[in-house]
Amino acid sequence: MSSLTSLYSATSVSAYIQSHNHTKFTYNNAKITFRARPIFSISTRTLRCSISVASKKGDSRGDAKGLTHIASSNYWVVKDYNRLVNSVNSLEQAIQQLSDDQLAAKTVEFRNRLAQGELLADIQPEAFAVVREAARRKVGMRHFDVQIIGGAVLHDGSIAEMKTGEGKTLVSTLAAYLNALTGQGVHVVTVNDYLAQRDAEWMGRIHRSLGLSVGLIQKGMTSQERKRSYGCDITYTNNSELGFDYLRDNLAGSNGQLVMRWPKPFHFAIVDEVDSVLIDEGRNPLLISGEASMDAARYPVAAKVAELLTLGLHYNVELKDNSVELTEEGIALSEMALETNDLWDENDPWARFVMNALKAKEFYRRDVQYMVKDGKALIINELTGRVEEKRRWSEGIHQAVEAKEGLRVQADSVVVAQITYQSLFKLYPKLSGMTGTAKTEEKEFLKMFQVPVIEVPTNLPNIRNDLPIQAFANARGKWAYVCEEIVSMFRLGRPVLVGTTSVANSEYLSALLMERKIPHNVLNARPKYAAREAEFVAQAGRKYAITISTNMAGRGTDIILGGNPKMLARGVIEDRLHPFVTQTDLDAENDGQAMSSKVLSKIVLGPSSLALLERTTLMATYVRKSEGRWTYQEVNSMISDAVEMSQSMDVKEIKKLANGPLEMYCLGPSIALTYLSVLKDCEVHSFKEGLEVKNLGGLHVIGTSLHESRRIDNQLRGRAGRQGDPGSTRFMVSLQDEMFQKFNFDTAWAVNLISRITNDEDLPIEGDSIVKQLLMLQINAEKYFFNIRKSLVEFDEVLEVQRKHVYDLRQLILMGDSECSSQQMFQYMQAVVDEIIFGNVNSSKHPRNWNLSKLLMDYTDIAGKLLDDFSAGITQEALLISLEQVSKLRSISINDSNLPNLPSPPNSFRGIRMKNSSLKRWLSICSDDSTKCEIKNTE
Repeated sequence: MSSLTSLYSATSVSAYIQSHNHTKFTYNNAKITFRARPIFSISTRTLRCSISVASKKGDSRGDAKGLTHIASSNYWVVKDYNRLVNSVNSLEQAIQQLSDDQLAAKTVEFRNRLAQGELLADIQPEAFAVVREAARRKVGMRHFDVQIIGGAVLHDGSIAEMKTGEGKTLVSTLAAYLNALTGQGVHVVTVNDYLAQRDAEWMGRIHRSLGLSVGLIQKGMTSQERKRSYGCDITYTNNSELGFDYLRDNLAGSNGQLVMRWPKPFHFAIVDEVDSVLIDEGRNPLLISGEASMDAARYPVAAKVAELLTLGLHYNVELKDNSVELTEEGIALSEMALETNDLWDENDPWARFVMNALKAKEFYRRDVQYMVKDGKALIINELTGRVEEKRRWSEGIHQAVEAKEGLRVQADSVVVAQITYQSLFKLYPKLSGMTGTAKTEEKEFLKMFQVPVIEVPTNLPNIRNDLPIQAFANARGKWAYVCEEIVSMFRLGRPVLVGTTSVANSEYLSALLMERKIPHNVLNARPKYAAREAEFVAQAGRKYAITISTNMAGRGTDIILGGNPKMLARGVIEDRLHPFVTQTDLDAENDGQAMSSKVLSKIVLGPSSLALLERTTLMATYVRKSEGRWTYQEVNSMISDAVEMSQSMDVKEIKKLANGPLEMYCLGPSIALTYLSVLKDCEVHSFKEGLEVKNLGGLHVIGTSLHESRRIDNQLRGRAGRQGDPGSTRFMVSLQDEMFQKFNFDTAWAVNLISRITNDEDLPIEGDSIVKQLLMLQINAEKYFFNIRKSLVEFDEVLEVQRKHVYDLRQLILMGDSECSSQQMFQYMQAVVDEIIFGNVNSSKHPRNWNLSKLLMDYTDIAGKLLDDFSAGITQEALLISLEQVSKLRSISINDSNLPNLPSPPNSFRGIRMKNSSLKRWLSICSDDSTKCEIKNTE
């Protein structure tokens, strides 16, 4: 008998089993016993399900599969959430009868009810119904029933696993609105600035229509702008900006420099792509650095030495943990080249520079981990494929990379503040998240954050076909087969998305396709591609579209079969306006690059759209003549504002503004009106083309390498089969891929297997045995990196104790008045003096045997030069005489803070008086009979 026991958050007060009279039933000849015990309080509801399955011998695999579903704790939790869905649906018709003002007034009503003692659970169904109706009116989207379940999962402080395309962004509005009613602030955390801005503008319409304030944190904002945003009911930000704001607040020198909601900056967070933030990024702590005094000139010298050293002879590497070890020959050659007798000499330490130079040589590859632009080494985020211009590697690694590339080496840095994402998000009393791939890491979420993962059902069944993995003996064969599969799909007209692991790989595949004259788009960290990211992703689902991407995690734009009509409409306007008003052509950078747009079907516009486009073009040309040509970015920004206007203003008002005279420069309203007209044509085109693509089999996804985590591969697979659409996926791997080398995977058996089947090493093998071996490799990699993250968290927990104490004290001083600050300082001074007294005084001995010389020395050290005149008159002999006089007294009054026959400290320095009081209080305790602590005369 196997027992599956897990703790899940639930939305209802009582367990599902309480609403049914049976606790035992039979399913496919197997006895199932359901034991449920609801454990809840008024404010927190949890459901503990213990399901024991005893199946008879000889059961079929189909029976076991069915039992897995019915015996899943997740099944019962989701079933329980359906009662909330029924409550929300029952309120929908009444809520639809409300006017916009009445709908917004619901927010005030909810807050009044909370103030009168009701709980969020009491208003949850009605609040969800209000948000659903506001979303329908403001963004044209109605929450599906499964999205209501997702919102409830988030509100209960759990992680909602929802497949790609199921509308996680819309789901977040439910929990964000409900928790924002408390007035304590809600943070919606995304993985980059683009998604934060998009969601704040897009979903922000829902919240603003209901009377809530919405803030946005972006890179480059001033402290005052950040403070206003954090003060809003709902704040959209990305994970790095949130972490750095917290660290900067704890380095602030005055109350006016604080930007977060102190003294309680954290209340409730919804983390988008939570597995990426808390697990993938968990190995990289957030650091605020200051310049150190290390000699930057040593890095180029060390880089030259690294070029002299040979792998295997002078040094060895461990790919798994990016470590380097010098051999005896390597040490000798390095010392000879650097003309030093000892690499690890404390007065002339070269070892650190040489080791970093070797790490930069072996582990940090151009166009993989970083790229060079404008004389700088810019980090490429391996998870998202994006360039992170403000980020630098610590501990001298970035300087070593700069030296390797012959760039100007920037000053070394020293860490002044740091925190891991795990420690940062543990500061939230209530934490939730959403992602498409978290179930494989559920144990880690439970262990590290005590947050369960709930699988939310899809709105429509998933019919995606995941084809078997193909393994190749060498990389040449893999890339050849990838290219052939792309060509075969292109001839059918099916859209193809290819996932690669680096910029170099994406451009290598691009070159192969160009040789075959297959038009395609490339999406990687290169600026010329990154600038058109949204356009490329929007077209990736169109007929004949071929898209090569370095990584699809966190792209934020759905791949819709037939094309994304909103992005297509925007593209039509951009293509029409740019030639007339833009001073530079972006496509100039792409000369010779075969783009998919050359073979995509042309969007047919109606007469109304064509007329509006012509009028807008004439107006733009007129404005350009008076103001001069604009840059590409300025035109795009103007179009973005117009699109926002089209979605936030009434059409009649836009028409009124757009039909004014040209002298009024009403270009924005004209673009907005044109966008609305073109959008209708694009929706028709996208729908028709989408049907054609579905008949062809939908989007085909090709993975060119396995990642170190199954989640990353599943993220790529999830791009196909969106919302019940057809689709297929295929992963092709080479035994020469980096992951096999990094984890010392034994590839000999696979090579022998291939050689027995065929003499051609370029042919693939596939089957259960190879899949099982690859799966075990990924699981081992996941365990390895889990242990790294676990060690990092355990190490950071040690720092957390000190960090929390120091940060709390800082905030107490910054937020308090002068008297509070003085009191804190005096308490700290008192603690320091107590430590000095305890370290130099022994109550069981006569004062003559105390360590008075060290006591005086310690006093002088902490007083500094402030009390030179006062301390100059106190000698060891004078102090001993004074103490002997005190020890002869039967009782001591500590109200008098001065010792007899010693000078009084200045009144302006209150702390010294307290220091004297410490010593006198100690003497008072020592001479008190009740303590049974006598001072012995040892003369």
